[in-house]
Amino acid sequence: MDGWDDLQWLLWVGLALALGAVEIASLDFVFGMVAAAALVAALSAALGLTFPLQVITFAVAAAVLLAVARPLALRYVRPRVPMVRTGTEGNLGQRAEVLEQVTPRDGRVKVRGEVWSARTEPAAGAGGVLPVGADVEVVRIDGATAVVRALPPTDPPTRPAPGPDPAGGPAPSPWSPS
Repeated sequence: MDGWDDLQWLLWVGLALALGAVEIASLDFVFGMVAAAALVAALSAALGLTFPLQVITFAVAAAVLLAVARPLALRYVRPRVPMVRTGTEGNLGQRAEVLEQVTPRDGRVKVRGEVWSARTEPAAGAGGVLPVGADVEVVRIDGATAVVRALPPTDPPTRPAPGPDPAGGPAPSPWSPS
């Protein structure tokens, strides 16, 4: 059984690698802390501690890392990583296009490429009716219904009137190629 004692550290390193791979998938620092504890246990195995002491070392290191190092790591990383809203929460504040007239009771809008049932807010102006083609904003999601409000119409971009070039050059001729 002497060969087993010489390879125990390698098993702990293998466990640490497997846990590290799971951490990469989860990104929650739980499996990373346990993987680090497995490396501490690998070090204790390399120093010749018995297997029960290696397990105790692993458990103590995991508890300390989870209780102390993980909160510090989260406090450092979370403010630097932007949170991405997903699912129905990701639709809040999004622009949508009215596909079927939206009233306080029903209608259809297209939000981020998806067709949603919709209704207007109870306090919507103009009787709460939004015509087809209107631009709206998603205020909230009630079940599978998007609650929307009208957005002010956007003016199409206007072409600048012919005149002198702001850089001081002559006015462009309507007959010159652009």
